[in-house]
Amino acid sequence: MNINSEILALHDDMCRWRRQLHQYPETAFEETGTAQLIIEQLQQAGIEVHHGLAKTGVVGVLRHGNSANSIALRADMDALFIQEQNQFEHASRHNGKMHACGHDGHCAMLLGAAHYLANHGLFDGTVYLIFQPAEEARAGAHQMISEGLFDQFPAQRVFGMHNFPDVPSGHFAVKVGAMMASFDCFEINLTGQATHAAMPHLGDDVLVAAAHLITQLQTIVSRQIDPADAVVVSVTQVHGGNTWNALPDLAVVRGTFRCFKDSVRTQIEQCINHLAQTVADSFSINADIRFNPENPGYPVTTNSPDETASAIQAATAVAGANRIDTAPTPSMGSEDFAFMLQQKPGCYIWIGNGSSEGGCLLHNPNYDFNDEILPLGAAYWVKLVENELPG
Repeated sequence: MNINSEILALHDDMCRWRRQLHQYPETAFEETGTAQLIIEQLQQAGIEVHHGLAKTGVVGVLRHGNSANSIALRADMDALFIQEQNQFEHASRHNGKMHACGHDGHCAMLLGAAHYLANHGLFDGTVYLIFQPAEEARAGAHQMISEGLFDQFPAQRVFGMHNFPDVPSGHFAVKVGAMMASFDCFEINLTGQATHAAMPHLGDDVLVAAAHLITQLQTIVSRQIDPADAVVVSVTQVHGGNTWNALPDLAVVRGTFRCFKDSVRTQIEQCINHLAQTVADSFSINADIRFNPENPGYPVTTNSPDETASAIQAATAVAGANRIDTAPTPSMGSEDFAFMLQQKPGCYIWIGNGSSEGGCLLHNPNYDFNDEILPLGAAYWVKLVENELPG
């Protein structure tokens, strides 16, 4: 490992920030305490601070030298609606909420890099430090962009990083092209004539129709999509009825689908539409089909070639060539950093969080960020800035 002493000296501070954020997790667009900690630390480092994009977003602006070149580094801020099961001292104190995805660590690593760059950074240009709210299915990146993120902070390139359990601690993984899948939701409302359960012939059984539809939806991947394309279609909710002796007039089927190609994404949507309407017609009921009813779907997280090469160079410099996986299997998980990559060329890298034993998996109530990797993540950010904006 090649981590300089000044970054190592920030380890205790990064641990303290990370654990404070873990103790007081805040969910989408409510990250006020999180934003306040970030603002205070950026201001202590003498960094220009802007806040308020997407309600709680924070952007630090750090300029050195005279170059017009610029890059953006992004960390996500929000927690999840999960009841933490860990018993350590820094466990969540907010009932039903926890940092089960490591965004607390992401913020701490970027703050560590910010402090170092402000005091010791050898670069020429502008670094935009983006602390983004609402990554977890609420599209905070999309909201920041819609409110003028890259108009106000016109970075030429953008970089993101996420911890990844079961990638060994001290290692990185990154590749050109798709790193994370797209993410879309669907909601299908099946409506018909309600009736007494003893007289089903007088009405429509929307629950039986829903059962048929769920089965049919599973044929999309197995029979409609090219087997060479990775696709997941999952039904995650079924709602209908509220009593024992009546057939309801409404059944709701909800779910998600994920893939790595925009053309396949469109094909899946068409298949869901067709199957829902066909099943509804066969039961003489109505189907109302909606996609992404609450938030925009997430596009594929796609790394551009030049920026990926730069990320690999920086990761290699701090971790060593034998600790960089340049051909990882893309994840079916999704990332709203993809919206930023639609606007700017960039790269999204995974930093190893170590073993997932004991339930230390993303979105698991036993997860915790590995504090030992905080200096490595900060060192990666620093080296990336120095490579991208040579002084």
